[in-house]
Amino acid sequence: MKLKPLVYGFALCGLLTTLPVHVYADVSQKDAAPATKQANDALYQQLPFDNKTDFTDAHKGFIAALPDAVIKGEGGNVVWDPKKYAFIKEGEKAPDTVNPSLWRQSQLINISGLFQVTDGIYQIRNLDLSNMTIIEGEKGVTVVDPLVSAETAKVGMELYYKNRGQKPVIAVIYTHSHVDHYGGVRGVVSEADVKAGKTKVYAPAGFMESAVAENIMAGNVMSRRASYMYGNLLEADAKGQVGAGLGTTTSAGTVTLIAPTDYITKTGEKRTIDGLTYDFMMAPGSEAPAEMLWYIEEKKTIQTAEDVTHTLHNTYSLRGAKIREPLPWSKYINDAITLWGDKAEVLMAQHHWPTWGNDNVNTLMKSQRDLYRYINDQTLRLANEGYTRDEIAAQFKLPPSLANTWANRGYYGSVSHDVKATYVLYLGWFDGNPATLDELPPEEGAKKFVEYMGGADSILQKAKVDYDKGNFRWVAQVVSKVVFAEPDNKAARELEADALEQLGYQAESGPWRNFYLTGAQELRSGVKQLPTPNTASPDTVRAMTPEMFFDYLAVHINGEKAASAKAVLNVDFGEDGGKYKLELENGVLNHTASAEAENADATITLSREALNKIMLKEETLKQAQERGDVKITGNGEKLNELLSYMDKFEFWFNIVTP
Repeated sequence: MKLKPLVYGFALCGLLTTLPVHVYADVSQKDAAPATKQANDALYQQLPFDNKTDFTDAHKGFIAALPDAVIKGEGGNVVWDPKKYAFIKEGEKAPDTVNPSLWRQSQLINISGLFQVTDGIYQIRNLDLSNMTIIEGEKGVTVVDPLVSAETAKVGMELYYKNRGQKPVIAVIYTHSHVDHYGGVRGVVSEADVKAGKTKVYAPAGFMESAVAENIMAGNVMSRRASYMYGNLLEADAKGQVGAGLGTTTSAGTVTLIAPTDYITKTGEKRTIDGLTYDFMMAPGSEAPAEMLWYIEEKKTIQTAEDVTHTLHNTYSLRGAKIREPLPWSKYINDAITLWGDKAEVLMAQHHWPTWGNDNVNTLMKSQRDLYRYINDQTLRLANEGYTRDEIAAQFKLPPSLANTWANRGYYGSVSHDVKATYVLYLGWFDGNPATLDELPPEEGAKKFVEYMGGADSILQKAKVDYDKGNFRWVAQVVSKVVFAEPDNKAARELEADALEQLGYQAESGPWRNFYLTGAQELRSGVKQLPTPNTASPDTVRAMTPEMFFDYLAVHINGEKAASAKAVLNVDFGEDGGKYKLELENGVLNHTASAEAENADATITLSREALNKIMLKEETLKQAQERGDVKITGNGEKLNELLSYMDKFEFWFNIVTP
């Protein structure tokens, strides 16, 4: 009996969507338009560029530069190029094609190397999107958040050892459940040492479930959109990618995961780790579903994970994610102020540079606390006055005390999309106007818009006038209608691309810039079928529960094709994995744990290890059967039938064209 492969090329880890593709398309980039130059130059008068405190802080404690050598993987692939952003030079005025505020942030992020934060605490910066913090204790070191890739984390540890001496890793701490805060763990410590009890791994409650599950179900679309958000298809230069606001970019190495040995479960929980006293505070549902902050009593140092950084963060990620709530986020920061604000002398996070001095620490925390609270409260105030999502975003302004604070600028998040996310969080997508309740889909609606506007030629003629006036937002909006109505209209594609490009040159947010410029690239060059990110790392596959796996299979079922299908299958993973009943009916695949159907069409018996090998494409289902690792009894054709209803998700779908 010939059976189809059980797994359809899982790109299952939306949590790994930041992995770059690093293949650039050929595009004809334009210079900054006069309106863009004017808009960017105006910022020099609006923001306090004379304040150099951040540059002083970013250089403070410098010990050693990052190694110059390009970091490569086992296959010779480039994992990290430390010179990639060398064109961003500290002290130089921003190019006309880069927002000066974003350029300033990129200059600060580009300050790289090994730094001393305070006595016994060190950070590796700009060796990945995030920082790696190393805390010296009585017997060795505790490593906090070992970057995205094992390769970059290993180089970071070698740099530390070279300058501070070889010390055993007593503990690893994951601050939260995003991949840039755990992915490089095998570059820091071996799983054997963890299993032997030589190294403990600490994490907030819910870490493993969140790390694996947060983005799995929509992983393909998130990964595709992430290629826009992180500018993975753009060249790193003054007309392309200049950084992500949170860090320069993400490494492209081996993503790993070692399960925690110890979980922190409540605020006020104290642990002595290698002789130091950690006072933990839980912050679930802030920047990540599972996140925690802490205070090291002996060092008078607050670790804010990613809840207090030097940017307005995302309360909604443009790659796609569940909306984060700004109100609890604000309250967590207030709790940190209450718990530790009167005694802390240092604040450090896992992005950007630290803050020193009790007054400065409290000023930063209060400013960020009020930033997220203001976005929450004022969005709701305006919504209660009857304004809709887009109306609120268009008129929303932070008070000068918040807006003119560098750490509150929208380098990664933005006021606009955070406000829109807050509206949707409370009120959903519908604005209350029944005219928008059931609008035509984009392509169909665009054709009617173009018809009503007098045709494509008339629209383009008017749009060119608006382009010359610098009305790029409107040009992009209206010409997009022509592109969706007439996808082959080259003039429309070029004009929209030109408008998006200028919007990118003006954007203060790194992700906004990357979205605009990648959209322009796609309009000019089309969607190229490039190598896709390898997001299904072995550690992540092994960390999936059977429930996650079956839920993921269910997302692939084409409900229309399977509408009249019926199948009942038993899956037996043995003593370690348990038994599951699968039921396909009404276009839905349900699973029930610890259950077994007496009338099942077939029973599939396999170990979890065998399932992992199939998921990782190390062997096919047929090969596993031949080896005796998988046994199928009953009507195996029912399994084939079920698999025939599963859609395969293509990665390179269109975004700016129909």
